[in-house]
Amino acid sequence: MQNEVMKKLFLKIPCLSLSVVIVLSGCTHLATQPPSIALGSDPSLKCASLTVGVASTEIAIPSGAATIDSATWVTATDLVVAERGPTPASRVSPATPAFCKILGRIAPVSASAPPIVFQINLPSQWNGRSVQYGGGGFNGTLINAVGLPPAQRFDTPSPLAQGYVTLGTDSGHQTGPKDPPQAFALNAEALENFAHASYKKVRDVAVVITQRAYGRKPDKLYFMGSSEGGREGLTMAQRYPNDFDGIFSRVPVISWTGLQHAGLRNGLAIRDNAWLSPAHTKLVHEAVLAACDAEDGLVDGLIANPLGCRQLFDVGQLRCKANASSTCLTDAQIKAVQTLHTALKMPITLANGVSQYPARGPSGEDIPSFGPTGGWQSWWLGTEPPAFPPKMSNGIAWFYGAGAIQYFYARDPNADLTRYTVQANASRVMEVSNLMDSTDPDLSKFHAHGGKLVMLEHLADYAQSPYAGIEYFAAVQEKMGQTTTKKFARLFAAPGVDHVGAGAPANVDMLSVLVDWVERGKAPETLEVVEQEVKAPFAVKRALPLCQWPLWPRFKAGPIHTASSFECVRN
Repeated sequence: MQNEVMKKLFLKIPCLSLSVVIVLSGCTHLATQPPSIALGSDPSLKCASLTVGVASTEIAIPSGAATIDSATWVTATDLVVAERGPTPASRVSPATPAFCKILGRIAPVSASAPPIVFQINLPSQWNGRSVQYGGGGFNGTLINAVGLPPAQRFDTPSPLAQGYVTLGTDSGHQTGPKDPPQAFALNAEALENFAHASYKKVRDVAVVITQRAYGRKPDKLYFMGSSEGGREGLTMAQRYPNDFDGIFSRVPVISWTGLQHAGLRNGLAIRDNAWLSPAHTKLVHEAVLAACDAEDGLVDGLIANPLGCRQLFDVGQLRCKANASSTCLTDAQIKAVQTLHTALKMPITLANGVSQYPARGPSGEDIPSFGPTGGWQSWWLGTEPPAFPPKMSNGIAWFYGAGAIQYFYARDPNADLTRYTVQANASRVMEVSNLMDSTDPDLSKFHAHGGKLVMLEHLADYAQSPYAGIEYFAAVQEKMGQTTTKKFARLFAAPGVDHVGAGAPANVDMLSVLVDWVERGKAPETLEVVEQEVKAPFAVKRALPLCQWPLWPRFKAGPIHTASSFECVRN
């Protein structure tokens, strides 16, 4: 779907990418750079020489060797903004300077497993740092690491344009156009690579290639990921605490096993006559606004305190008094909404003592749907009730969760989802939980390494519950103490924003935030998050303070589109 969207008409905007100044269609963005290291006296010749593979002994965990398939000098490209795209950020292809593109693969340990494909991008002038990009969904496609990282403002240059070495991977499997995206999990090594090993292996290979290219290893290594990529970032902090200096984890699918089982439960809840149409979704959303919108001091269509809204909104007030219609909810529909708003209690205790998956909502129910962008229709409801087997027209959470149950847990593509139980598959559920659930609260080794972690949750997210990340952060504070946690970790929460950054102000330059904290000791406090036009010069439509959880932005006075008109408050 994304490829088809990107074939639409493009708006091309000329720009120049220099080492200090980025020029975008008449406006400038200054990017302060440290002294740079050249990719040889002739970068294109140096690039062509970087075709020697990397031995398995250079990778710190069991692995095959890495083969370099190509080393290509790529010429600079201009900024391109697509007319449409599955997410706001996907429409923006930032200006890219000339660089060396390394494509390669890491051989599996077992011949039955697929290789790990990777891409490493080497700038002609290197700033001594690297950024590893996380993936998304079930991965299965190569992350090329040339675009904007998660949450990045559209008017900032990409990390590659700022002089970072950048890298990404397919996480050890490729998903074909007709393949179920979860099918790879039937292979044990492919599943382990997806869980954690591929990101470590690619990281180690990139360090070797970087040293060959510039004569030294990176001074600082950063990881930035969203959704599945956010889980990967937390995985790196937990499993490989000495590998990264700064990690940004946005909307991480952190309690992975609970998430997939909640997707199954929530999908089964809307079978048949319990399914909600777009008109019903709008009805619920408007009722949520009526109950809660004014509570943050401003009637603007944004629920700034959704946790407080749970105490004010009662879906039962929408019950039909007579015949079913689009202006009321039936008992079955009310029960379905209540299911979504209720935590899933697992019948067994999962990895790291987790026993439930938190509720979702309220807020953001009717964010317009387009691919992964949107609220209930995109993620929960789809355009028709859940099918067996799942179809693309179903909600993404059902398509993902039901498939995960079949391939990861039941290990049977034809498993009857209506008969599946955790108890009957308890051993396998625990095995996958120990692999996939990035919920270990002991980050003492990451802290001792000097690592810094920034998490960001979107409070109108229906792809996953933002309260899973919030509960994880609380577990870290309980394990390590709030004073110690504050020295190396922050959790921010953006109200009204869906999973991919639509619905409310969602953009912030988190790479600079990480660099300031890691390299200059400037810990982030309240930040500013913006909503921008998706066209150059990317004017800011609205700004809000990005508060540290559990604070939220309350309007005090002044222009409603300005962050300074709000203050971060506590319930």
